[in-house]
Amino acid sequence: MKYTLHNDFSEIDPQEWNNLLTGSVSDNPFLRYEYQRVWWEHRGGGEWTQAELVLVSAREDEKLVGIAPLFIAEYDGHQALLLNGSIEISDYLDLIVHADDHASFLCGLFDFLASTLTDKWRAVDWYNIPDSSTTLTALRDEAAKRGWTHLEEIYRPTPRIALNGDFEEYLSRVEKKQRHEIRRKMRRAEESGRGVRWFISDMADVDAEIDAFLGLMEQDQGKAGFLREPMRNQMRAVIRTAQENGWLWLAFLEADGQRIAAALNFDYNGKLWGYNAGVNRDFMDLSPGWVLLGHVLQWACENKRHEFDFMRGDEEYKYRFGAVNKYVMRVKLTRGRFIGRAFFLIFSFVSAICSPIGGAKDLLHCRQMGQLFHPTLSQFLPYRNSG
Repeated sequence: MKYTLHNDFSEIDPQEWNNLLTGSVSDNPFLRYEYQRVWWEHRGGGEWTQAELVLVSAREDEKLVGIAPLFIAEYDGHQALLLNGSIEISDYLDLIVHADDHASFLCGLFDFLASTLTDKWRAVDWYNIPDSSTTLTALRDEAAKRGWTHLEEIYRPTPRIALNGDFEEYLSRVEKKQRHEIRRKMRRAEESGRGVRWFISDMADVDAEIDAFLGLMEQDQGKAGFLREPMRNQMRAVIRTAQENGWLWLAFLEADGQRIAAALNFDYNGKLWGYNAGVNRDFMDLSPGWVLLGHVLQWACENKRHEFDFMRGDEEYKYRFGAVNKYVMRVKLTRGRFIGRAFFLIFSFVSAICSPIGGAKDLLHCRQMGQLFHPTLSQFLPYRNSG
């Protein structure tokens, strides 16, 4: 594989990126080109004030086979390589690569980063990797081969509801008391005589619809604190990007002629991804959050979505609706300390000897030569020819 370090997202074709994402080891809205780019433009709503983009692509015979959207920042006591989108507002992150190329891409990626950005990073600290991703195994294997320390831990639960096209069948799987509550609250709202109705926004006036959503979201005190100006700008950009690219699903609940609840979801890959929500606290007697969620799930069943993903967070209401936990993981790999300038010079010398010009063709022999200089040096030399 031939690896390239890019200075800007504009250097990779958006369609080529998204085509590779289809069939990748993870395929979700947070890995799409348009989301990744807009996240980087706002640095996660101000989450990262000092960061350097490390956007790496790999090709074989001119065909794009892997993308590692990363950045370098000071984190947890180290200069670390993090996944672009980390940490707070991107619920799922991963490498973009098909399963058949996964192991070789990751191995070559670490060789490339060790030789290209030798002194710039000490750790790899990746958050929000789905617990089903083969990246977890690949990282564990690479750490063992290279003698790096390896930490893997559950970061957050991501509750979700499996759906099969039948709302009543879904309800039958909910605990009896909670099933009764869902039906009762939806019926009570409908029969309240207060003009309760729900609808999916047509986004005819994008800015007005975004304002309406954020206005409901910030009625929660915690979310109001979260929506400081940089984050508000980030949220606006994400919603607009989702709308422009066809995967926004924004719904409202009305009563007494006012919007009293909102659900911001992504409609992607045959499922709904529940990103955020808001309610008007003056209408809690109508249980607006529960009522709107009930309608959202009914729509998802009727429109053949196979799952509703609440994404990160263990709020109690998710489990009352019958959600079952999956998880996103954090993996941290830490390199040895011998990575200074002297090490870089030795690395360059041995690499030159191992090049075709130097005449050494046996990469195993090349790695053995590295051991003569320092026991940890060979971990930075290629396991295979990745050029």
